[in-house]
Amino acid sequence: MEEIIVDACAMKLVMNPWQFDVLVTTNLFGDILSDEIAGLVGGLGMAPGANIGEHAAIFEAVHGSAPDIAGKGIANPTALLLAAAMMLDHVKRADLGDRLRRAIDETLNIDNVRTGDLGGTANTREFTAALVKRAKAGV
Repeated sequence: MEEIIVDACAMKLVMNPWQFDVLVTTNLFGDILSDEIAGLVGGLGMAPGANIGEHAAIFEAVHGSAPDIAGKGIANPTALLLAAAMMLDHVKRADLGDRLRRAIDETLNIDNVRTGDLGGTANTREFTAALVKRAKAGV
């Protein structure tokens, strides 16, 4: 275990994120660092989050809600879907979590169906339809 101040941690994350296995932070610093590191994996639309305690767990997209784009069909649901996969792992349904992650991976990297934030042209509904098709194929 190593303790590090948050600004130095932010720099180390950008320079060499592979040096970290797990980060344990306060809520404020965790929010800041998770937003920063999301840029290394495609942006906030790709970053799931989890808060796991002794008696409860919450799974969400690290960016939270996006009321400014609600109803426009331009949201990337991947972060929320990856959070759902983490929740499935947490409730001992890794088989379903793996199936969801595989469908996401294949939709993005084989089918090349991507939302605008990832350089694609699919709207939320089109991305979701492609993902559901992949998930059903994995049955």
